[in-house]
Amino acid sequence: MSTPTDSLCDVAGIEVGHFTDPRRPTGCTVVMAREGAVGGVDVRGAAPGTRETDLLEPGNTVQTVHAVLLSGGSAWGLDAAGGVMRWLDEHGIGLAVGPARVPIVPAAVLFDLHVGDARIRPDAAAGYAACAAASRQAPAQGNVGAGAGATVGKMFGMAGAMKGGIGSASVRVGDFTVGAIVACNALGDVVDPGTGRILAGARQSDNTLADTTAQLLAGRTPGQILPGTQTTIGLIATDATLDKAQARRLAQVGHDGLARCIQPVHTTSDGDTLFALATGRVATPPPMTVLCVMAAEAVARATVRAVLSASTMKNGGLEWPAAADLAAP
Repeated sequence: MSTPTDSLCDVAGIEVGHFTDPRRPTGCTVVMAREGAVGGVDVRGAAPGTRETDLLEPGNTVQTVHAVLLSGGSAWGLDAAGGVMRWLDEHGIGLAVGPARVPIVPAAVLFDLHVGDARIRPDAAAGYAACAAASRQAPAQGNVGAGAGATVGKMFGMAGAMKGGIGSASVRVGDFTVGAIVACNALGDVVDPGTGRILAGARQSDNTLADTTAQLLAGRTPGQILPGTQTTIGLIATDATLDKAQARRLAQVGHDGLARCIQPVHTTSDGDTLFALATGRVATPPPMTVLCVMAAEAVARATVRAVLSASTMKNGGLEWPAAADLAAP
């Protein structure tokens, strides 16, 4: 057994690769299963940007997923999935359909176009580069890949927001491992589920944390919020042997992990989406209740790491401090 990395890559059969665009804060992240994996998805946000999610329905024909793309760039970022398909095809990976192979690549995007030049967004070349960078090593966290331009705490305007990012974690119980990767770009605040302390979120004029939920309950009016301009996306993977219905269940309960850490979550302006992959490397019948608990825990830990691993981002006259920098003396 390889040395644990406390990341999604602890799941046998999974590789992760980032592409971060040096021209502005944006990028994409690819989770690859070269030998294929059973997939599921659950969309809870009201403003999602997704691709190839219908085929993950348990009653639909396709059974195997070869990669999942998480991307910045809003709907433009879905273009990066074409580059993922091209890389997989060049490496002989895909669903055999007559004379051809068709790589199956579901995808979800988050909105980061308000940071830097919105004309720069992940494209097919970015998806291809993320595949080329994929490995079994623990993926970088913070301001990389799909989390490069992510921000959180935007309920009362971008000027008072903080830096989001991407994070990963894993949980092992007995023979089974469950890992998660989360690109956190939430409208709400991110809290430590163990203490309830706000880690990153909306700031007041004196740079203290506003506590979005408390402010809303006290009657404060949200700022101008455009639908779809937020969104937390991620993926859960396990080495258990699951069918598509069980994989979808894992994606569903993974949202419990988001709900522990993001307040409020699943809003009308977020497109919160979680995928699940099961590589089937462990043949023992899966304890679904335990796997579900593990999935929610892995998602919660990955979400917290997404903001704790981030670094402050500046753009024009605005600055979005990171949790670590705001807490520093």
